[in-house]
Parts: sequence; C-alpha cells; structure tokens
Amino acid sequence: MALRATIFKSVLSVSDLDRHYYAEHALTLARHPSETDERMMVRVLAFALFADERLEFGRGLSSEDEPALWLRDYGGEIRLWIEVGLPDERVLRKASGRAERVVLLAYGGRAAEVWWQNQRAALARLDNLTVLAVPQEASRGLAAMAERGMQLQVTVQDGELWFSSADSAVQVSFERLKD
Repeated sequence: MALRATIFKSVLSVSDLDRHYYAEHALTLARHPSETDERMMVRVLAFALFADERLEFGRGLSSEDEPALWLRDYGGEIRLWIEVGLPDERVLRKASGRAERVVLLAYGGRAAEVWWQNQRAALARLDNLTVLAVPQEASRGLAAMAERGMQLQVTVQDGELWFSSADSAVQVSFERLKD
C-alpha cells in the first residue's frame, strides 16, 4: 500500500522590508513520505523570501514537470520557478527555458558545496538562474520548527531572514553562488 503525504498547516506572517511586502499567508503543505522536515521547511523559507499572493507550491517530489514553488501571471506564463535541494543540471536548464526567472535554494552542507563545484560550469550559461546556498545550521534550525500546525513570523531585511515561532528563532543569511 502506498504511503500518503502528511499535511502540515502554517500561518506565515511575512514582513519583507526589502520589498515593502506585508501579508499573512495560510499555507497547506503536503509532505511527501520521502521528504524530510528540512526540505519542507526550506520550501517554506523560499515562500517567505518570495512571498506573493500568486506564489504557489508545486505538486512536490512526485512531479518532475513542476517546481517546488512557482509564480505564474494571469495569462499562465511562469514568472518565477523555485527549486530547492540539489537538482540535476538538466532540471534547471529545462526550468530556465520555461520561466522568466529561476531560483535555486541549495542546502545540505558539504553535499551542497560538492554539488556546486560539479555543476558550476554547466549552470554558468543559464542567464536567468540565481543560486542561493542555505547554511546547514539554518536549514536544520528550520527543520526543528516543523510541526503539523505552525504559527511562523518572518522578517526579511537586507536579504536576510529571521524566522520565529512561539519557542524558537532562526536567522538565515544566504551565500549567493550565482546571480
């Protein structure tokens, strides 16, 4: 029998001082059985960083034709394609051809560093790709915040994020690997 996704709900209050965006989002996240809390929370991190009323989660790990998150305009054109993790270069190349802008939030500590060294040359050709490295202590701190029902506040200022919940807080400063 196939395992079902676990549903997580979050109220995410975003105060983005960089973009002057202030909103509260009721998020429903389906965590695939093979997805970790760390990956799921990096998806929440990506949502907070690019929060918009039209930003939505893709169908997840089981769908190769959709990103972790995307922003489509009213005509259906993909304005922003967001991936998380350490995808194959061909996935990012395909996304680059379909979307106006592609962002990757790479995480995983040493594995992310090795991945970047192996992919750097191939990804340099993709002009609309941005790669941000999430520090391992930040992604693990976010994973520790994962609960089936979450109340999260996030402040974005100068490209840094401060996540907080009732009993913990995590600061996220990205390393820009590619702009």
